[in-house]
Amino acid sequence: MATIAISPPSGIHLAALPPLALYVHIPWCVRKCPYCDFNSHELRGDLEERGYIEALIRDLELSLPSVWGRRVHSIFFGGGTPSLLSAPAIEELLSAFRALLPLAADCEITLEANPGTFEAAKFRAYRASGVNRLSIGVQSFDARHLKALGRIHDADEARRAIAIAQEHFDNINLDLMYALPGQNIDEALADAKAALSFGTAHLSFYHLTIEPNTLFHRYPPQVPDDDAAGAMQEAIESQLAAAGYMHYETSAWAKSTRQCRHNLNYWRFGDYLGIGAGAHSKLSFLNRIVRQLRAKQPNDYMRRAAEAAPILEEHEVSPKDLVFEFMMNALRLSEGFPVPLFAERTGLAVTAAEKPLAQAEARGLIVRDHTQVRPTELGRRFLNDLLELFLPERE
Repeated sequence: MATIAISPPSGIHLAALPPLALYVHIPWCVRKCPYCDFNSHELRGDLEERGYIEALIRDLELSLPSVWGRRVHSIFFGGGTPSLLSAPAIEELLSAFRALLPLAADCEITLEANPGTFEAAKFRAYRASGVNRLSIGVQSFDARHLKALGRIHDADEARRAIAIAQEHFDNINLDLMYALPGQNIDEALADAKAALSFGTAHLSFYHLTIEPNTLFHRYPPQVPDDDAAGAMQEAIESQLAAAGYMHYETSAWAKSTRQCRHNLNYWRFGDYLGIGAGAHSKLSFLNRIVRQLRAKQPNDYMRRAAEAAPILEEHEVSPKDLVFEFMMNALRLSEGFPVPLFAERTGLAVTAAEKPLAQAEARGLIVRDHTQVRPTELGRRFLNDLLELFLPERE
């Protein structure tokens, strides 16, 4: 039985529904990385591709009443390692999505890929099926750091993968990390320089964090301290800015007009339907906002989808949680958010957030006027401290 708890009506009112995106979770990896806390599972034996595709399509069919008639502006295949799926599988899924959902004419369709799973013919076929944006998990170009991170590719494979991708895609993101075990600032800058050499449309640089329920949490490696990590961050930011990349979100950099539209929808508190094992959804209705979680184990998810019950948990977001959830997303953006967006996306008056906004302004973490709220440089540096001000007071 699904664990579903629907709260009493929240009293919010949305004048219009926000943009909608589709997230598709592919839960398998060749090897589980020691830092990863995502819902990913090391592949043992053959990939259950056929059964999983059928489960995804069934999941979407069951979800249609919640999103009926709404246009989808972006699709994101995340994981796990979506590039483990065959090209025909991706084509079948996209064909099903087009048949079941109204897709925007310029729908951004992103697929995450691991350099260790690159094949030229496969990625040419991905592009032909409609995938128009690729996100490549490089993490580092340094052999020692790749080994420490448990990656299945080496630096040469990463470079070859990017070269193959550039033959077929003009919208490519490279994911990299810094503050890695044993890393110094020169090595972090060398990774940034290597990434910049490819001239891709988008770059993401993530601070390695030690998350619960990971191997690194059980056996913590020696990582740079906060001061060293901060120096790396500042140096990387300077290098990317000098190369003409815009720092539009905490960890994201893009050339002009090439921001990731799917992720921007998250940060602007848009809606997303998540299908697949462990996928999350945020769906708005005129008088409530609902969050969902799918079953996490792939076999359990496939079984439940066949039984028309893929959703494991569902709950309505309370008004006091909406304030925090909105700010947790919108304040990641360098530009912050226009004041009217708060009411548009939460159904609440901006006065519901006045107390923490005033505290954040007094501490120099945001600047605001009647049109815009944006984090200061201090607020971006200490984002967690800024967001803590918006945590709901529990009774």
